[in-house]
Amino acid sequence: MRNLFIGSALVALLAAQPDAQAADLYVYPAQGQTPEQQTQDEAACYQFARQQTGFDPMAAPTATSAQPQQQGSVVGGAARGALVGAAVGAIAGDAGEGAAMGAAAGGLMGGMRRNSTRRQQDDWQQQQQQAYQANRNEYNRAYGACLEGRGYTVR
Repeated sequence: MRNLFIGSALVALLAAQPDAQAADLYVYPAQGQTPEQQTQDEAACYQFARQQTGFDPMAAPTATSAQPQQQGSVVGGAARGALVGAAVGAIAGDAGEGAAMGAAAGGLMGGMRRNSTRRQQDDWQQQQQQAYQANRNEYNRAYGACLEGRGYTVR
């Protein structure tokens, strides 16, 4: 469930980026193009930039790699540790004490795994945002080049 939430949050964050035709670029008709001509040129340049870069700013963002799976929990680690500790304690003659020590150690290990997974998921999310932005920048370059070639000033 948590992975679904993080994936959904990433899509929502990236989808909040404004569309490419109005977002990062200002387009000025430097050669007196009519609004109708500008609309046609922008549509043609949108197609051109998509074909050149393989990026579509109008499409929902997609992940470039699989999201790291959540691993470990304090409760799950404690339960596994208690089982192992009880078995070791039974051999040593005190299953209760072994279970308690195993639960404590397992809980600690489960918590450490969970924190490590959280860091991995944060790193993954940052990588996804950087990849999206790099693709978006390439698209904007192609889009701007196309419009400049058609007589527009693009900033």
